[in-house]
Amino acid sequence: MYQVRCILVSMLLFLGFYFCTCIDTITLTRPVKDGDILVSNGETFALGFFSPPNSTNRYVGIWYNKISEQTVVWVANRDHPITNSSGILSVDQTGNLILHEKDQSFLFWSTNVSGVANGVSTAQLLDSGNLALFQGLVNKEVYSWQSFDHPSNTYLPGMKLGLDRKTGLNKVVTSWKSSQNPGVGDYSYKMEFVGSAQLFLFKGMARIWRAGSWTGLGWSGVPGMTKDNISNGTYIDNEDEVTIVYLMHNPAMLSRFVLTEFGTLERLTWEEVSRKWIGFWYHPKDQCDGYNHCGPFGFCDPYASLTFECDCLPGYEPRSPQDWYIRDGSKGCKRKVGTQMCKFGDGFIELARVKVPDTSTAHVNMSLGLKACAEFCLRNCTCMGYASADISKGADDGGCITWHGEMIDTRTFSDGGQFFYIRVDAAELDA
Repeated sequence: MYQVRCILVSMLLFLGFYFCTCIDTITLTRPVKDGDILVSNGETFALGFFSPPNSTNRYVGIWYNKISEQTVVWVANRDHPITNSSGILSVDQTGNLILHEKDQSFLFWSTNVSGVANGVSTAQLLDSGNLALFQGLVNKEVYSWQSFDHPSNTYLPGMKLGLDRKTGLNKVVTSWKSSQNPGVGDYSYKMEFVGSAQLFLFKGMARIWRAGSWTGLGWSGVPGMTKDNISNGTYIDNEDEVTIVYLMHNPAMLSRFVLTEFGTLERLTWEEVSRKWIGFWYHPKDQCDGYNHCGPFGFCDPYASLTFECDCLPGYEPRSPQDWYIRDGSKGCKRKVGTQMCKFGDGFIELARVKVPDTSTAHVNMSLGLKACAEFCLRNCTCMGYASADISKGADDGGCITWHGEMIDTRTFSDGGQFFYIRVDAAELDA
């Protein structure tokens, strides 16, 4: 079990006893040295120096305080390890947190913020796992920097992912390089804002999985979120931010999302009886989770075990039958020969339990209900299909999302997903 040592404040009381308490703050005169531990006020999280398994390098990190299996959720000097025990985390004269050696000959990491009033700051480890740098010694309302804005490989309750419109900062989760190296790895999980905002998992610059757009109940590509009865997700889109945040119904329950060095996003919850992390869901988990696995206008069904998992959306046929025959669906599908779109008799075929297509080329109109959405789509010859933008609000108030151009990364689920309406001509509709 990981042994926690605290920075102790000793006060001689009138009875002659000493009172010791764990400290959760860093000030100009009270740094954290290697071997010291900060513990949050509710004793949920600890901050200090640590070494990953099979490594002697030293890092400043935050981990769960009361869990026997040390679980690091944030690392300061990810790509700049300290090779000895001389590290010190302190607040400097400019009001920044800095990580340096005893002689300050080398700066390993800094919050690097400017404009701190009077150059005076206090850093505090909060019970949410957030390390916040507050302006002044007393004012805990105004912070100049927080670790929640700079995630490592872990997404915690109360942490916001997405764009701060005021600062331009896009908050992104990035994997470790390995279990022995917390440096920034190959994988990232972040929000993109072309068309309707979506969450993607990247390897380098390549998209490898799409969590999708917000449906009101969760992300379109994560059916497990609609069955999540332990937390509540909130999507925020206003003049200040486009973000997602989740909070636990029971704040005492420890839960986290972690992006592994192998490129999987996992939802984990601590189980006290068995003393281990229990997996709630993970992605990507099957071939249909692979981004654009069946190409443009393709439709992926992982449950078609006796046939090819790739199919074409109604009204479409394989672009390359030869590739389709050898189970390569990457070139996708094209309109069937003889299709006459935007003529009298066009209509829609309803598909159930669907992860709707990539919304990069989609338009959202929250003032239209589902019926008005269908009428709007039929009047627009570029409209290829539509769906409800927020399925939690019902058919009349859920808004409208329409697709214009190629539709990619569409799949089905055994449970979850939503209804998607694909536009077809009269002949296909009759068939």
